[in-house]
Formats: sequence, C-alpha cells, structure tokens
Amino acid sequence: MTTFDKREKAFENMFARDSELKFKAESRRNKALAEWAGGLLGLTGAALDDYIKEVRKADLAEKGDDDVFRKVKADLVAKGISVSDEEIRNVMHSALAKAVSDLEKPTS
Repeated sequence: MTTFDKREKAFENMFARDSELKFKAESRRNKALAEWAGGLLGLTGAALDDYIKEVRKADLAEKGDDDVFRKVKADLVAKGISVSDEEIRNVMHSALAKAVSDLEKPTS
C-alpha cells in the first residue's frame, strides 16, 4: 500500500467517524428537544417516549434542522403553547452542544 493509499484510507475513516458522531449528536439533540417540548405539552411515560420517536423520525424528512424545528413548533402551536422561534432554536443549540460534549468525553 502506498503512502497516498494510506492517506486516502485515513481520510475515509475520519469522514465515516465524523458522520457517525454527527448522527449520534443530532439524535441526542432531538431526544433532548422532544423531552423539553414534551414537558411543555404535558406528556409523560409512554406518550413522551412516542413523542421522542416522532421528533427523531421528523429529522429524516429533509436535510438540516428545519424539519425538526417545524415539527416541534407546530405541535406547540396546536396545543396553544406560545414559545418563540428563538427559544426553540436556543434549546436545539444547547442540546446539540451538550450532546457533542458528552460524545467527545473519553470513556473509561
């Protein structure tokens, strides 16, 4: 194997790892967002678990975060709960930052 082949393989491995970490972090973010929104919606137990699955599923609708944002916003509006777009985005941002931090912690 040439040096070029080794470098190419290393970049492929790095890309695969980064993609996996991104997926895991976004999944954790979506769970945290759903738990937050579910709390506002008064969901508990199995209903909350189902809602978390719905929010995670919504993330598969399109690239980016807008599909998740629209789902949560629409659910809150449908129940007459007034939450600003900025607050939802802040929760999404904070949850993603925590998820990334948690995933980057070394495991013992």
